[in-house]
Amino acid sequence: MEELRIDPCAANPGPIDPSVLYDQEKHVSSAVWDGQERGALRCHEHTSKLGEWRLTPKQIELVEKAGFGYLRKIPAISLDNPLLSALVERWRRETNTFHFTVGEMTVTLQDVAFLLGLAIDGKPVIGITYTTCGTVCEKYLGKVPDSTYASGGMVKLSWLKEFFSQCPENASIEEIEYHTRAYLLYLVGSTIFSTTTGNKVPVMYLPLFENFEEAGRYAWGAAALAFLYRALGNASVKSQSTICGCLTLLQCWSYYHLNIGRPKLNRDPIHDHFPFVLRWKGKQSGPTTNRDVVFYRKALDSLEPCDVEWLPYKYMDSTVIPVEIRNTLALGRSKTMLICFDKAERHLPNRVLRQYGMLQPIPEDVAQWVRKSRGVDGGVDLSGKMESELSEWEDRALHIVEGDDDADENDYMVWYMRITRKVVGRPISLSSEFQRTIGGVREISYLADTFPLKGLQPEQFELITRIRSIAQECLRDQVGGSIVVSPLVGTELGKRSRGKERVRRKATGKRKRSNDPMEGHGVSEDESQYCGMVVEVDHLHLQHEDSEVHHLPICTTVVEGENALLLEEPNKVDDMQLRDATDGIDASQFCDESNDMDNSNIPHAISEIDLQNAETVENVISQPSDLPNLTNDINGSKIHNTHIISDNSQLCNAADGVNDPQTQVATDANESETHHATGNISVLQPSYVAILSDQQTVKAEAEAVPQLPHEHTEDLLQEGETSVV
Repeated sequence: MEELRIDPCAANPGPIDPSVLYDQEKHVSSAVWDGQERGALRCHEHTSKLGEWRLTPKQIELVEKAGFGYLRKIPAISLDNPLLSALVERWRRETNTFHFTVGEMTVTLQDVAFLLGLAIDGKPVIGITYTTCGTVCEKYLGKVPDSTYASGGMVKLSWLKEFFSQCPENASIEEIEYHTRAYLLYLVGSTIFSTTTGNKVPVMYLPLFENFEEAGRYAWGAAALAFLYRALGNASVKSQSTICGCLTLLQCWSYYHLNIGRPKLNRDPIHDHFPFVLRWKGKQSGPTTNRDVVFYRKALDSLEPCDVEWLPYKYMDSTVIPVEIRNTLALGRSKTMLICFDKAERHLPNRVLRQYGMLQPIPEDVAQWVRKSRGVDGGVDLSGKMESELSEWEDRALHIVEGDDDADENDYMVWYMRITRKVVGRPISLSSEFQRTIGGVREISYLADTFPLKGLQPEQFELITRIRSIAQECLRDQVGGSIVVSPLVGTELGKRSRGKERVRRKATGKRKRSNDPMEGHGVSEDESQYCGMVVEVDHLHLQHEDSEVHHLPICTTVVEGENALLLEEPNKVDDMQLRDATDGIDASQFCDESNDMDNSNIPHAISEIDLQNAETVENVISQPSDLPNLTNDINGSKIHNTHIISDNSQLCNAADGVNDPQTQVATDANESETHHATGNISVLQPSYVAILSDQQTVKAEAEAVPQLPHEHTEDLLQEGETSVV
């Protein structure tokens, strides 16, 4: 048997050491490994109508004061849902990092500063929660949405756009501020704080926009990253089907860092523009059509170091980066807690030091923390419930990670491959793996059946018997019946299919009539794909024949139909035609066309065929009589797994010395499976012959076959039932 080389990931994708990824069972990768595909996630980001807002110069000035001057310039970018979904499958909320084959990576505070132009330093974005919209909207917007536009503490984005997207030219300062706050709420609610509700935004952000200069002192970039981390963590749970947050940030981060799914720009930009998300603005070209989650999953499973850009901003024009952003980039390496109201997430740059141009040592363990949902009640100031998180953020400047010049990345990768999930998708599909397993069990059973028992000790004999019993029990569970184990393990489905296609191309028959009594009793191709398995029917007994078969005058293929004719000439088989009566053909004819069977009869032609994948011949046990002289040498060829089903059919054995015999057989070409085709037979070869007959005596001696009258033959065959599969 050929030795199989199996990828270790096919048996255990990891983690081998679960101390880091302790939530593996809840992760989507476990479901994917078990064959439970959830498809592409529904991505909630509502930037398509941002361009419909018309801001006055005064409004733009207030927006810039509030810290959103660059976010305002970012256009709507078409989201690649399959790419984002494949990235989510690699996200681990235990570490807030992507676990790729090359190591851990993540979206850092520096990425947020470069890509969105949002502040990563400043006061934490936190405040009071609300369960109703009326009071806060009236105070900060001057209007109260009716019940159709409000739900709990959230207001619809469509309401904001309908009433505030166009500020009057002669508006007062108060009106301008109302319209600007409405725009800012719409902006954050459709981009960095987009929710899975679809088109709503919480009004709890409005009080932070009361004073626009004060609003500019908040760390909106850190809050956006906390929100995205939480959204990625939620989406990575196998029961989820949606994702929210700033998906433009996530997708453009992937474009910069990974050479997977990256579109080609129609023309390279002459100058870099800030924020760097604008690089992907406008029309793009790239082979993104028909790329699904599986495509990107396979690409990430085979990610190579050459596909990763660890420092994508290294060669960007630094002069376009605003001074206020450039001065805070060092905090992008701060190991701290990111806060966005009730969402607190860890920022762990020490696990992705290569993204800062440093060597990556083995990182320290991450303390497990429970993500609590706070602020359910209205009017609650979350600052009093998150003291430890706020304290950690206040000390962010004290926890800036530094590199280790003596770090050995080889040691890191050895450690990393033990604690990570190496692959998400199976290297071998479940169906292929199942078929391979069944084939292996079948081979084990055959070896146990043919193992020489002579001279074995009693315990050895018992062991062989137990192996045979276990293997056959496993095979029986797959089809629900008794098993005859096939020695032909490597069934070539391609050859079998091509054999069936050749038969169908020669078909000249009609469609089966809807009232055909045999309709629905055939075995489909899927149900009969495991060769070597025969289900016991009624009193069907299959025996292994150790001797060779003499004069086996059995036709190799059957065609179902009423009064189907099997014409055989005694000494000539040239120019025979095989007609496929798949669905009930009246008076169909079946003949075999072969270049190697000139001037020979069927039994002798069969005896001359050299079937290379030959093994066992099943004897037929008939109650009234036996089949004598089934011991002709067929050059080691074997006939497997064929049942002759004859219902209201007529059989007459044609052999040497019989004049013009006619045989009518009800046959079914679709139900017969032909396996292991050889070079000498162009159409069909029989497998596993098993003949069931209760009251018919078949004489295999070609010289002694009597010719029965037509009516006697019909009466004889109506009493028994024979099947060929």
